[in-house]
Amino acid sequence: MNTLQGKIALVTGASRGIGRAIAQRFAAEGATVVITARSLNTATVEGTLSETARLIEAAGGRAIALAADLENPAERDALVERAVAAAGGLDILVNNAGFAEYAPVAEMPGDMFERTVDHYLRAPFALIQRAVPHLRQRGAGWILNIGSVTAEPPQRPFDDFARFGGATVYAAVKAAMHRFTEGVAAELQIDNIAVNLVGPSGAIRTPGAARYIPADYPTEPVEYLVETALALCHKPAAELTGEVTYSMAYPAAHNLIVYQLDGRTPLAQ
Repeated sequence: MNTLQGKIALVTGASRGIGRAIAQRFAAEGATVVITARSLNTATVEGTLSETARLIEAAGGRAIALAADLENPAERDALVERAVAAAGGLDILVNNAGFAEYAPVAEMPGDMFERTVDHYLRAPFALIQRAVPHLRQRGAGWILNIGSVTAEPPQRPFDDFARFGGATVYAAVKAAMHRFTEGVAAELQIDNIAVNLVGPSGAIRTPGAARYIPADYPTEPVEYLVETALALCHKPAAELTGEVTYSMAYPAAHNLIVYQLDGRTPLAQ
């Protein structure tokens, strides 16, 4: 408990799923969490910012909800300053927001391609640029990007998902984010700003991803990714930066106890 006491974290895409879970756990560790998504009280799929804020506050944490559409350049570019003004500073940026859309390259509409780049590369780039001056001002900071195991090359012989799943563009942008993370980590280490990435090892059944996951497909608890996210967001950059890892692998490699989102109760193994 209190690993992040006094820290301020901005978590994008926090109305549900992975973003909500990270926000809950960071708040349980003492952080003031600025949570953002498209709107406060409405959603195209299950989950709203208001619900996330209520869950955090009911558990004794502090959440500040700011609606922002990251596809809108004006809203995207203003978000960090709004968060800093609302919370009084910024220590941690979690780039989680995104809505995966799959289609084979030969059939993918151009606007779907642009949205994928917007969600998973252009928005993190813009938010990092605007966050860095505030992190430098604090003398330290942490940037966490959310990756994907689809960034790994498809195994041969190709399975049905590689041939028909339509994930090529999504996976390519996520692979770019993996390399982007390592490069930004090198650039910002001198400023004591750690830049890391964690992706699900397989599939996490979130409201946004459920439509792509067959009912009988094995999934992993979100808590493994959250535990890794926490581990990557409090050590000095000189000690830990440039890590690109996966949710199930990191806790096992570092003998971490995986807790439930309250930060108190170990997850049943």
